[in-house]
Amino acid sequence: MNASPTEIVRVAAQLVNRGARLDMSALAADLGISRTTLFRRVGNREDLLGEALWLLSDRTMRGADRAWRTAHGDAVRDPGGGLRCLWIMARYRSAIAGHEGMRLLLAEEPVTAIRVLTDPGGRVQPRVIAAYTDLLDRDVDAGGFEPAVDVKTLAYAIVRLGETFLYSDVLASRSPDLAALGTLVGRLVDQGL
Repeated sequence: MNASPTEIVRVAAQLVNRGARLDMSALAADLGISRTTLFRRVGNREDLLGEALWLLSDRTMRGADRAWRTAHGDAVRDPGGGLRCLWIMARYRSAIAGHEGMRLLLAEEPVTAIRVLTDPGGRVQPRVIAAYTDLLDRDVDAGGFEPAVDVKTLAYAIVRLGETFLYSDVLASRSPDLAALGTLVGRLVDQGL
């Protein structure tokens, strides 16, 4: 098999999704390539783990966006007045918090998981910030709200705040509190905290 980088990332994402440990030697053997070829195509284990986590995150974010469109079409606010971007972000965070593979990764490899998920120069955090920036921009452009700060700064703040709450069990020995996070993000975005 001549596994492409895209195929390698997809297989790695399947492993993470199932809660299996990402073992580079076993993955190379399963794909029928050498470890050297695997590393040449996708980088080291943390690089591949970051790409796999981003693939799962991107799918989750797109799923949340589709769910909004199914429920509310192109509306910027739901019937209760909630902003589309906040609803999508909350659904995304809830899915991430409840993802069994993610929870296992955080429990079994907390240092690696946090480093890969929150590295500002890594494969996950900058892309989540960009995705949040797009969601916020879309609602600003549609006249949904006027942010108190520029959208990129707001997206950065939301992501960092979200990381603090989502991974609080690892970072601060506290249970993740998505309700408190949702309240804080809502105030930050829609009421200019």
